[in-house]
Amino acid sequence: HTALEANNRTNLKNLERAEIALQGCNDERARLEKELGDTKAMNMKLISQSTEMAMLSKQGAENLQNSLEKMKEKDLQIKNLNEAINRRDSMTIALVTPLKRAVGTENENIEVNVEKGVIMVSISDKFLFTTGSYDVNKSAYTVLKDVAAVLKDRPTFDVLVEGHTDNVPFKKGDLIDNWDLSVKRATSLSRTLVQQFQIDPKRLIPAGRGAYI
Repeated sequence: HTALEANNRTNLKNLERAEIALQGCNDERARLEKELGDTKAMNMKLISQSTEMAMLSKQGAENLQNSLEKMKEKDLQIKNLNEAINRRDSMTIALVTPLKRAVGTENENIEVNVEKGVIMVSISDKFLFTTGSYDVNKSAYTVLKDVAAVLKDRPTFDVLVEGHTDNVPFKKGDLIDNWDLSVKRATSLSRTLVQQFQIDPKRLIPAGRGAYI
């Protein structure tokens, strides 16, 4: 299959970084909570040894204060990351609906799915290309026009165009294998989106997966 992945590449990278950062923040928070618990236990021990708060060590008080400040900072970071993820999820849902409406649900050559926050528009290679070719079939223009219309409504979204092939060994002219063919398919489809449907080329990222995916 040839997959036309419509997604905001920059936002996706930010989302992936956010998810990693969120996990790191959660780990850091757990560590700080343990430190805070240890500090409180130490302070209680000191307090129990004397009836006067003056005996509370200055260093212990400073450690407790620092731990509390770090906790507040991490809580704020986690809140901001969660808000960013929620915004990204909302944007994904907002794009999937018009895409499915545009390509229809009865066309067996096209699928629209969401995988790990990425919107995947998968179009059958046989629908787009003849066997061993990377020239886009004009019969596919109607569907590509509908997809392009949705992309135009989301000008901030980047589009990763992935070319795919079967696993039959391929060699033709300067193309020495299926990888070459899949990349040519991706650039050919990208060129079609630009020339026929006026998609900004700065938004397109052609890539080839050969027969490996």
